Amino acid sequence: MSKIFVAGHRGMVGSAILRKLITHGDHQIVTRTHEELDLTAQHAVRDFMQTEQLDVVILAAAKVGGIHANNIYPADFIYQNLMIECNVIHQAFDAGVTHLLQLGSSCIYPRDVQQPMREDALLTGTLEPTNEPYAIAKIAGIKLCESYNRQHGVDYRSVMPTNLYGPNDNFHPDNSHVLPALIRRFHEAAQSGQDEVEIWGTGTPRREFLHVDDMAEASLFVLDLPKSDYDAGTSPMLSHINVGCGTDISILGLAQIVAKITGYNGRIITDATKPDGAPRKLMDVTRLKSMGWQAKIALGDGLSETYSWFLQNEQSLRG
Repeated sequence: MSKIFVAGHRGMVGSAILRKLITHGDHQIVTRTHEELDLTAQHAVRDFMQTEQLDVVILAAAKVGGIHANNIYPADFIYQNLMIECNVIHQAFDAGVTHLLQLGSSCIYPRDVQQPMREDALLTGTLEPTNEPYAIAKIAGIKLCESYNRQHGVDYRSVMPTNLYGPNDNFHPDNSHVLPALIRRFHEAAQSGQDEVEIWGTGTPRREFLHVDDMAEASLFVLDLPKSDYDAGTSPMLSHINVGCGTDISILGLAQIVAKITGYNGRIITDATKPDGAPRKLMDVTRLKSMGWQAKIALGDGLSETYSWFLQNEQSLRG
């Protein structure tokens, strides 16, 4: 029976992975809240790792947010994410953990990279300025895992998800990602009978969206791959795996779907004075698909489910 620590188990991705682990078999699952264990505190993480004697670590903890939050709090995003990664990965190694999975982000790729984005595009160009500090931290996480594999022979793996959505997402009106922000905005507009809803940017950028339950399944699939199949640390191209659905949609097209699901019938207008971010972000998922995994949840179905979850938890999400 493996003893598995899920770091970030109360977040959207971590909670989905926790649910999957519970149904996947006989594991001893270890969790800690932020109040119980501050992952940015080196000595606290060291004491925890040494005491627990874990078999596997899944690093799903991170400070995340949309364009607005990344612009306003760049120091928080780079510092906290670097500290979490450094502490968890190094202290896991120091405590004898040989199997680790860390979750990154599609923003690691250059702003103007060829689409869809292949794993070997990492570090081939300039990053998108609006989330560069966060992206640099996530690239560091990949390189930490790759370097520990090369130097110490451990099996530390990285998965790079596309834009995620689903239950337990952050629906804050200012600091959330685009999809939960749209759900909340259109829901409130429908409830109040607004004539129009404004969305940031031109509406033309294209994004890929993956349901968090698919991401959780993919994470455990990659975690369970034989080491020879994953080839961890053998080259920059192979040091991480993209996770996505392989299709994208414009932000305006996404807004139109969300409007329909939430029952909003007014106008949708765009604000071109606000930043668009990268023009397109679509993952090349050829590698993962060739290994035997692909996404199952269609965007329309996933959005309907997510909106239902939002309605059930609306009062607790106020803020």
